[in-house]
Amino acid sequence: MESSSRISLLLIFCSILLSFASNGVEARRLPAISYLISEDLFASIFLHKDDKACPARNFYTYNSFIQATKCFPRFGNTGDLVTRKREIAAFLAQISHETTGGWATAPDGPYAWGLCFKEEVSPQSNYCDSTNKKWPCYPGKSYKGRGPIQLSWNFNYGPAGQALGFDGLRNPEIVANNSLIAFKTALWFWMTEQKPKPSCHDVMVGKYVPTEDDLAANRTAGYGLVTNIINGGLECGIPNDGRVNDRIGYFQRYAQLFNVDTGPNLDCENQKSF
Repeated sequence: MESSSRISLLLIFCSILLSFASNGVEARRLPAISYLISEDLFASIFLHKDDKACPARNFYTYNSFIQATKCFPRFGNTGDLVTRKREIAAFLAQISHETTGGWATAPDGPYAWGLCFKEEVSPQSNYCDSTNKKWPCYPGKSYKGRGPIQLSWNFNYGPAGQALGFDGLRNPEIVANNSLIAFKTALWFWMTEQKPKPSCHDVMVGKYVPTEDDLAANRTAGYGLVTNIINGGLECGIPNDGRVNDRIGYFQRYAQLFNVDTGPNLDCENQKSF
């Protein structure tokens, strides 16, 4: 099947999913994502994403983001209005750090340069975990970071593709070549529990229930735990880590734009990684 046909079928599937989701009644009664984040607000958040200096110029469109959310009806649709806005702000903050083109003295500040990159530059490996037999690497393919969340490793590309209707192992490049699929992979990662990790969504909407291991590791609910889920092995358990601080800086700016507070536990310096 041609990729365009697969994408069309996927959009139909997403529409059906939206109509029959378990929380469909709630979703229809609550304001749509486009009400919570207008195109103007999106543009004010990502001030420089389409600058000539950004390799992802004109790739991450508002329309692609809104269309992608339709496949995930619980995203930004769970809890009260503050919770919903805070989750959207947290998601946008994390993908902004993952794709940032900012620097300390950048125009409009370092936190105005999210979505500048669509794939990892100069990767140190092809991100193939050859021990993973369920999602085997395809010869000659690189599973480097791509898309808003910088999807990485064969064990993420495989299930993401299976869930979203593309061949993540044979065609990982599509995440950097198709804006709609790129946003969908980021939302897939955000919404999907990957035990022992909870989903980022459950953490941000108050549905995270820590296990005994979580309590022993001081993995408390909050934005810092989302960072732990995404890249805790490299960033958490480190005092005043610059990467963690960058994620926090984006979140603080976006929370202000959404007129909500950030909630507690912004960092993960006292948490053990999963």
